[in-house]
Amino acid sequence: MARIAGVDLPRRKRVEVGLTYIYGIGPNISKRILQKLKIDPNTKTDDLSESDISSIRKAIDSEYKVEGELRTEVSMNIKRLMDLGSYRGLRHRKSLPVRGQRTSTNARTRKGPKRSAIKKKGGVKKK
Repeated sequence: MARIAGVDLPRRKRVEVGLTYIYGIGPNISKRILQKLKIDPNTKTDDLSESDISSIRKAIDSEYKVEGELRTEVSMNIKRLMDLGSYRGLRHRKSLPVRGQRTSTNARTRKGPKRSAIKKKGGVKKK
């Protein structure tokens, strides 16, 4: 099983798809890495030789921020926005959509489950 950047690549998938399991590597970067190293994107991850795996590992380590390093950078950027008190930072702090989406309806993923208003029993009492 190929292990790159702390992630076990899936066994029976194409290398091009398998690399996208690494946080920070999408389809385009995956294709670019394989073109640069002259590895056939249709080979399965099981069929990769140790030299291929090590060359992919070196290319990713030298050129791209992936996994933990990228996650810390993203979280630090969000913290910086919150500390500055910018509009985007305030939206992050209130856990509301940051990029201008509507909130009167939808936005349930960001806002969480809907909280219904508590209804009081009222009205006129009859004797």
